[in-house]
Amino acid sequence: MKPTIYIETTVVSYLTAWPSRDLIIAAHQQLTRDWWKNCRERFQIVASELVVRESKAGDAEAARERLLVLDTLTLLEITDSDLELAGQLIAEQAVPKKAAEDALHLALAATNGIDYLVTWNCRHLANALMRARIELVCRAAGYQPPIICTPEELLEEDPDEE
Repeated sequence: MKPTIYIETTVVSYLTAWPSRDLIIAAHQQLTRDWWKNCRERFQIVASELVVRESKAGDAEAARERLLVLDTLTLLEITDSDLELAGQLIAEQAVPKKAAEDALHLALAATNGIDYLVTWNCRHLANALMRARIELVCRAAGYQPPIICTPEELLEEDPDEE
């Protein structure tokens, strides 16, 4: 069975966006495209209703491109358990109140037993300083927390490259 990945909205955005002039963002976009092209087949990738809702925002053409990617994925529905865990993540200050959607992404991944939550949101999600508290809250609620990482962390070295 393939490991499961929940992709958060930033991944879909970086995958489909026009190349940025910001060198770091452009590098993240390219890493995301490389990962999507070369590595995604090794995983079962899912998203959620929340990712769809967030992906609809902004420029209409960009939103269309994001939604085309999401149409190929299984979408998780938001349940009462997800809302409850998201609330606990905020109440326990594992995720700031202003980042309620990020708490819900985490909850969706945890309650569905997803192995990895893949994101470029390093402020509230892929943040080593927050990881311990996020994991503690998830475990206290009876869930195994997902491994939170960027697409770059899931790239494998090509054994033929030196």
